[in-house]
Amino acid sequence: MNKSMIVGAVLGAVGVTAGGAVATYSLVSGPSYAEVLAVQPVKETIKTPREVCKDVAVTRQAPVKDQHQIAGTAIGAVVGGLLGNQVGGGNGKKIATVAGAVGGGYAGNKVQEGMQERDTYTTTETRCNTVMDASEKVVGYDVKYQLDGKVGQVRMDRDPGNRIPVNEQGQLVLVQQAQ
Repeated sequence: MNKSMIVGAVLGAVGVTAGGAVATYSLVSGPSYAEVLAVQPVKETIKTPREVCKDVAVTRQAPVKDQHQIAGTAIGAVVGGLLGNQVGGGNGKKIATVAGAVGGGYAGNKVQEGMQERDTYTTTETRCNTVMDASEKVVGYDVKYQLDGKVGQVRMDRDPGNRIPVNEQGQLVLVQQAQ
């Protein structure tokens, strides 16, 4: 055997031994990643209060100047008395005048009351109320994974992608290392 052949055989043996050692190490140390099977975002609903205002037309009753309808009663009594005085003669005329005054006073009172109730004005007011706006925020991810033929689940603060790193002890590395 010549020298170059011996050197080649030794180098080949060293290469095969090194390759076998690397392959054996990777089998003994286990996989360096867990396979991600499913990722489900975990969401939380956040409610934020917000004030909403709008202008509204409001109808109000005008202030009453004659609360007891004295003017209507008096005018009605005078008109009723004058009309009652036109009816009959003698004592009948006196009774008709009094009855006309009483009836006219009552009618005048009610007419003025009705006019006061219909005396309104419209203004614009701003009315506000609080509404709740809802939004969703992702607070984590439920991750289903497979490691060494076993299926597990873990909650993570980020989406891990296709795989999760595994340390030398065979445990998941859930926190990203700062670089």
